[in-house]
Parts: sequence; C-alpha cells; structure tokens
Amino acid sequence: MENRPPLPPFTQQTAAEKVQLAENGWNSKDPVKVASAYTVDCQWRNRTEIFSGRDKIIEFLSRKWEKELDYKLKKELWCYRENRIAVTFQYEWHDDSGQWHRSYGNELWEFADNGLMQRRIASINDKPINESDRELI
Repeated sequence: MENRPPLPPFTQQTAAEKVQLAENGWNSKDPVKVASAYTVDCQWRNRTEIFSGRDKIIEFLSRKWEKELDYKLKKELWCYRENRIAVTFQYEWHDDSGQWHRSYGNELWEFADNGLMQRRIASINDKPINESDRELI
C-alpha cells in the first residue's frame, strides 16, 4: 500500500502541510498527478457531480482544466481533526471568451491511514470578475 505523507492523525503543522501539497498539486493542472493523491475508490462530490474512483477524477479534472483556463488556486486550512481536514479556497480562471471568474468554496477531506484522500466534498460558487480585479496573479 502506497503512503502519502503527512499521515493522519494530523497536527496543526501536518494539516497545513497537507493543504499546501494539495494547492501545489492542483496548480500543476496535471490530472494524473492530482489524482494520485486520492485512493483508487475515492468518493467525490463537486458541485452537482458525484462520482468515485481515480479514473473519474482524471476525467473530471481534464474537463475542468480544458474549460477553466489560466487557473490559479489558493487554499487555506480551516480546521482539522484526526483524519479529516476542512479548507476554504478561492481560484481564478477565464473561459474561452476571455471572461474571468473567481470561484470560492469549502472542501471537506477525509483520509485513509496511508495519507491518501478517500473522500472529498466540495461546495463552490462562481463570480464573474474583470481581469483588473484578479487577486491571484
């Protein structure tokens, strides 16, 4: 079984490290790399989509980053306990027409003993913005 440190139970330091690693991974915009941080049967809820498994995660992220161009994400640790972490985040992106958006949300993460995420629940809202209003450059 592969391990993905830091491992639960989390401390303030290891939870913050896990959040930073996730932010770095998502900012790579590499669906395979990102999916490797999840269990093979990881359960996801992202907006209206509910699915499970790494293959579905890769499909989802591939679609996401084909639509969300020049994506830039910032995550912040909200709280943690044992094998769970909650984060708040914002990211900015533009569509193929050039319209910029800022997306805000919260995620609830649950980890297996080996440090891979086994459940991810995300609630996200989008707001159109002007390019001059970008904060994550």
